[in-house]
Amino acid sequence: MTGAACAYTLLALVWANIYVLLEVLRPGSFNILPSWLMGAPHDPVAALAYFSFITLTTVGYGDITPAWPGAGGLAAAEAIVGQLYLAITIARLVGLHASRRA
Repeated sequence: MTGAACAYTLLALVWANIYVLLEVLRPGSFNILPSWLMGAPHDPVAALAYFSFITLTTVGYGDITPAWPGAGGLAAAEAIVGQLYLAITIARLVGLHASRRA
């Protein structure tokens, strides 16, 4: 169970790094409020990590949004992966529990 939670967190961090790479390669791919940018060079890493966790869990507050269709496609893919991961993990845990009872 702990491993599943760690893997879910790692998924969000991997997607966050993908978003950072996209923002470096194509600046302006995301609409990020200036208050979310950290430090003197206005680093978007923390903002995009937050965006990744919010997207993976499909909460979607809307304070950071994709500004480029490619970024939107990646965000949609992350949301799908997040929901599939949860569904598959819960199904696996229920299956393990049911097999122990029998």
